[in-house]
Amino acid sequence: MRPSLLTLSVSLALLAMARGDRYHPARRAPATAAPASARAATPDEAERSAAYWYSEAFAAIDERLVEPTYDEVARNVVMFLGDGLSVPTLAAARALRGQRAGRPGEEERLSYEHFPVTGLAKTYCVDKQIPDSACTATAYLCGVKNNYGTLGVTAAVPRHDCAASADPATHLDSIAAWALADGRSAGIVTTTRITHASPAGAYANSANRGWESDSDVRADGQDPARCPDIADQLVNSHPGNKFQVILGGGRRAFRPNTTFDEESQPGRRWDGRDLIEEWRVQRDEAGQSNAYVWNRAGLLGAINSPPDYLLGLFESGHMQYAAEARQAGNDEPTLAEMTEAAIRVLSKNPRGFFLFVESGRIDHAHHDNMPHLALDETLALAAAVTRADELLPRASSLLVLTADHSHVMAYNGYSRRGNDILGVSDDLGDDDVPYMTLSYTNGPGYRPHVDGRRADVTSDNTFPAVAWKSHAEVPLESETHGGEDVAVFARGPAQALFTGLYEQSQLPHLMAHAACLGPAAARRALCSGAELAAPAAALLFALLAALFHMH
Repeated sequence: MRPSLLTLSVSLALLAMARGDRYHPARRAPATAAPASARAATPDEAERSAAYWYSEAFAAIDERLVEPTYDEVARNVVMFLGDGLSVPTLAAARALRGQRAGRPGEEERLSYEHFPVTGLAKTYCVDKQIPDSACTATAYLCGVKNNYGTLGVTAAVPRHDCAASADPATHLDSIAAWALADGRSAGIVTTTRITHASPAGAYANSANRGWESDSDVRADGQDPARCPDIADQLVNSHPGNKFQVILGGGRRAFRPNTTFDEESQPGRRWDGRDLIEEWRVQRDEAGQSNAYVWNRAGLLGAINSPPDYLLGLFESGHMQYAAEARQAGNDEPTLAEMTEAAIRVLSKNPRGFFLFVESGRIDHAHHDNMPHLALDETLALAAAVTRADELLPRASSLLVLTADHSHVMAYNGYSRRGNDILGVSDDLGDDDVPYMTLSYTNGPGYRPHVDGRRADVTSDNTFPAVAWKSHAEVPLESETHGGEDVAVFARGPAQALFTGLYEQSQLPHLMAHAACLGPAAARRALCSGAELAAPAAALLFALLAALFHMH
């Protein structure tokens, strides 16, 4: 006889009760997780009371209430970018910072998470669902979405199309150019090559983000005389040739391939030019005090005695990861030190400045499935924000932090509070194999399954080294970006503009509105005040730039 529907339902219910909730099961913790869990800090006992959380909420409300809306004009704008700083990365870095201080970690807040305004930005390119750092840089620095892999040009330019990019009508100006046109100063800081996609969005017009030196243009079958390389544009074209601060890596794109740099690395230029020397000559001929530095000692000297123009190139390629630099003896400056040096140079201009600061190697660590390094770079970014916040008054300086795109790192499992964020989850897979709290949906951390079982990554010889690769589901040489929205944090004049959900290309227009720069200035009544009038020379420069679109 068939069981009745009622009998079957009761049986299934009893089975479910015996097994627990199928969607939120109570699993046994793997033995490998026990030592890490035993070391975890315990939550504050006060958290067990309702009063604690009432107090926390009321304090947050009070914090917002005392923050003025700053219906003023921002004299200074600093845009911080975490390349690849996804929301899971934010949350995990926050936990790591707390755990390094002996706390559980989840309750921690990073410096920019204290900013009173938070929003979300959509990151797609015109031609791609999931973006790269070039089309996003064009969006958040030039205010226009364009095609994957292209910089500072409209979507009328396909990638690699030199002829299309040579048309001045396709060229875009960045917020850095708007600042210069208003008589303010501009600068860029990054931990990647200074010619890399993100910083290049501030000054380059290129059909291919990869054209960093003339050798790259030639290798792509193009003529650098028609489509100048990105390093050449930085030194010899507007607006890059007016930047008073240029700090990052990437010496190789500036030096001939017949020479070696300060650390015995060869240059990559085929045209025989030394662009660093060209930069120096330009400054000397203009009678401008200047300094070229290549190590931390040189940068610290510039902090103590800021020149009018500062060029710092600290590696042949990308700068070292912060953790690697610490281990090697800190011969390279930190992002916070570079940020301070930039602010001290740019602050010499009483009209103000625009500064772009990128923590670029968060992205690289994620591409290699190395969460420890990605989180450590995020903490270095937070330290740089802290220093800027200390140096710049809130009433006259707008600070904005965001990301260009996300990554596919997951923050997963049901671990106990305070469990090592870089450790094993308090859970096992259905194959009885441990998995990490931070793992990836794709990338070079893939391990082949054997007889339907995943590899036990905790048995790796290098587990859990700083550069250890977490596991990934899909094998790829390099992990991919993600397509979800990224967070935006803001504090300072017109900070309320940055709340809500918006296209990434709105960001430079929002910053320009707050600072009375570029096309947005004409839309804000406050910008017509006499105290904001630019010097005559700046107005003349702006007119000439508009008429002839200097490059």
